[in-house]
Amino acid sequence: MSTPTFDRTQSPLIFDLGQDGRANKYVEDARPMTDFLPKSLLRDELPLPDNSELDVMRHFTKLSQRTFGIDLGFYPLGSCTMKYNPRINDAMATKREFAQLHPYTPDELAQGALQVMYELERSLSSLFGMAAFSLNPSAGAHAELAALLIAKKYFKDRGETKRDKVIVPDTAHGTNPASAAMCGFKVISLPSDQRGRVSVEEIKKVLGDDTAVCMMTNPNTLGLFEDHIHEIAQAVHDAGGLMYYDGANANAIMGNVRPGDMGFDLMHLNTHKTFTIPHGGGGAGHGPVGVAAHLVDYLPTPVVRATPKSNGDINAAPSDRYTFSLDFDLPKSIGPMRSFWSNFAHAVRALAYIYANGVGGLKKVSQLAVLNANYIRVKVAEFLDTPYPEICRHEFVASAQELKKETGVKALDLAKALLDHGMMAPTMYFPLIVPECLMIEPTETESKETLDQFIGVLREIVEEAKRNPEAVMAAPVTTVVGRVDETRAARNPDLKWEPAQA
Repeated sequence: MSTPTFDRTQSPLIFDLGQDGRANKYVEDARPMTDFLPKSLLRDELPLPDNSELDVMRHFTKLSQRTFGIDLGFYPLGSCTMKYNPRINDAMATKREFAQLHPYTPDELAQGALQVMYELERSLSSLFGMAAFSLNPSAGAHAELAALLIAKKYFKDRGETKRDKVIVPDTAHGTNPASAAMCGFKVISLPSDQRGRVSVEEIKKVLGDDTAVCMMTNPNTLGLFEDHIHEIAQAVHDAGGLMYYDGANANAIMGNVRPGDMGFDLMHLNTHKTFTIPHGGGGAGHGPVGVAAHLVDYLPTPVVRATPKSNGDINAAPSDRYTFSLDFDLPKSIGPMRSFWSNFAHAVRALAYIYANGVGGLKKVSQLAVLNANYIRVKVAEFLDTPYPEICRHEFVASAQELKKETGVKALDLAKALLDHGMMAPTMYFPLIVPECLMIEPTETESKETLDQFIGVLREIVEEAKRNPEAVMAAPVTTVVGRVDETRAARNPDLKWEPAQA
């Protein structure tokens, strides 16, 4: 069967639409560009298309309609928590007082913005059992890096420079070993046990006086809660190491259990997952990093401080005076992780979400996420293997290994076929310990009707694979771009437009 190819005539580039003299001219050409910029900074030729305003509007509107997102359909991307982003969050973030605030605005003229950051930091610390957070990192992996830099400086200050090992279970997120390696640590991979969890006995075998950090995701990427987490944390601490919590799966526990209470010393949060901030497409993320009390002095700067009321009552609510702490306020700080203070608009969105839900609402969010995941898991187990048939948290893994043996249809084929039904595919082939893996996370925002539709479509695809596997392996056929050679697309991407030769 031939592989469908992308037909440029069905979706021309903006360059293909241009014709000389067609562009709208609201302002006549005036002085040459050399009157404004040195000739050395100007291109000799800039082959921009000559498009009318109508052509440009139609072109980009059509492109936007071809982009799949949570506003269009079900997006069960495991581990990425692609849930609906309430529009009230955007309304708050785009308020003129926030959106047009210059990052160099003096503290006294930015009290509202500083209060947002202060209240978000305090809310996150309370929700997750940490002594303090820094909002400075740009995203989750960036915050992982910050946490490990904190650990490295902490051990250096203690004279324990031989602690150069970081333990990473095979159910952790892929960025964990990368972050550890970037900080110069040696990564010790720890296989999970038959239950898909970290074994207390096995972790004790790799602990020693060279252990720096144990990085864990709880629940892990199999969607399973590490039910021996207290024993694991105690063993790591007895060996002199630190416990790091990857907060990518915090949507499963928010308001119900706190990493600080489990024994974690460091953690990060993906507010662009748990707290309904748009993410994907390379856009800005937001990754606060949190620490226990003995590591507060190492947090990235700046952080917001609140001045108590002038009456001297230290138990009173903060006054309207908020300031940024500078490096000299935290002499052990690892310093800033990025320019300016943080992705501030995301801090506004996250705080709006927290206040809209309240403590009870945030707890219910996690409970519904767990309920939805288990509902799908039980139904999918009727026609696909589920390697860990027990109560999961926010996500679970299914395997197409037996289907592949029987029909040749792989997890990739099932995922592609879902696109023809207007649903985004789950995460594929991760975690690596499950062959032909599909990691499914419905989140709390989906209705039972949507879940039933997804289950029915996936069942129908599996049944079609047994009747006519070639049809499933040819999917998708209704999308603008059909099945592509993914290896060639990754190794030889065609990203550059070349003008037609005369």
